[in-house]
Formats: sequence, structure tokens, C-alpha cells
Amino acid sequence: MSFETRVIEVIQRTPDVKSIRFEKPQGFSYIAGQYVVLTLGNSSTQMKKPFTLSSSPTEGFLEITKKLTGHPFSNALADLMPGDRVSINGPYGEFTFQKEYNNIGMLSGGIGITPLRSMIKYSIDKKLSANIVLLYSNSSESDIAFRNELEDVQRKNPNIKIIDTITRPGMDWKGVTGRINSEMIKRFIPDYQERTFFTCGPLKMVDSMVSLLSELEMPKEQIKRESFPGEN
Repeated sequence: MSFETRVIEVIQRTPDVKSIRFEKPQGFSYIAGQYVVLTLGNSSTQMKKPFTLSSSPTEGFLEITKKLTGHPFSNALADLMPGDRVSINGPYGEFTFQKEYNNIGMLSGGIGITPLRSMIKYSIDKKLSANIVLLYSNSSESDIAFRNELEDVQRKNPNIKIIDTITRPGMDWKGVTGRINSEMIKRFIPDYQERTFFTCGPLKMVDSMVSLLSELEMPKEQIKRESFPGEN
């Protein structure tokens, strides 16, 4: 279904990542992890792109989060201001979570955090008993989207554990380093075989994560994947 909405807030998440919040249109409902197709511009310069909703269905707004790359769509999105009107179509997608899994592992890189943030927020707001461990990989410490929120979530919710790993750490980084690998999974998610995994991010990363989990003899039905096309 197609809906008209307007921007209500723009949030700078990292130096090159922004979240855009929209009014939730009347009649629009979705499941944590789903995506919409956003349309920008007028009839002669119309551009469309799918975006996972980084907001949770429990929140009173819709939010998308994007890495700004300098491409035409990215620039148009970066220029949005409160009050600007856009259209969305959806929701779509089966990479979702409601309350069907009690033990969850999450493997993500970069902006692939968006559907997982939605799921974590949904689990908290619904007071679900799901135990969630997230391994989140970024190039640098400044690239960690939703960092303060996720750290706060972890402090307040014993069922949720967040592990950031950095591939190009600065001198002050004291945390985990390197790309997500099987040893990291074994170390931080020792009961991995008892969990359902959600992995999201760039296609190559998601393929790598699925291969890692397969090498760890994870059944296919316990692996949920969502990959993003090249950023533009």
C-alpha cells in the first residue's frame, strides 16, 4: 500500500549516517525487521529506494537510517527537512521478529544494524523474555550507529548483550577488534547452536556470516539473512 507522510525529525547518528523520522500514517502497520520503498522528488525527478525501518512497531513514528554516500538519492535524502513530504510503499519483507524465538544471535555490519535495532527495541518495549546477543562490526569507533542507545539497552536489560568489534581501531579503542569470525562467535555466543541467528549487512558480509554459521554446523532453518545492495 502507498502512504503519504512528512518528515518530523532528522538525527545525525554518525559523521556519515542520518536517521530520518516520519509521521506514522494512519492505517500503516508493520513487523520489526520489515522495509518500505521511499519515493523522493516530483514526477519528473522521482527516485525510489527500499529502506529497512530502524524504528520499532511500538514507536509512534517511522524511521529510516542511511549512510550518506554522495549519490543522487543519498543527497536528496540528506537534504530532507522537518515538514517535507514523501511517499512510502509497503511494508515488505520476511526478515522479521515478533516473539517466536527465545534465544537469538545477531551478526551485523555497518548500516545493517537497522532491522536489528528495530527487533531489539520491539523486544524491550513488549517486555519479551528473548535473550539476544548482537555482534556488531564497524570500521572505526565513530562508525557505530545507535551506539549510546545500544549501550544503554545493555545496561538496563540483562537479556541483551551488545559486542562491538572494530576492524580499524584507533589508539584509544579498548574493545574487540577484527571482523566477525567463528572464534568470536564461540567466545561471545557459546550457546550458538541453541539460537536462531539474524544476519544483516552488505551482501558479501552476509554471505560470509552464513558460511561461518554453516561451518559451525548451524541448521539452515536457524539462519535468517537480509542483505543490502550497493549503497547509493
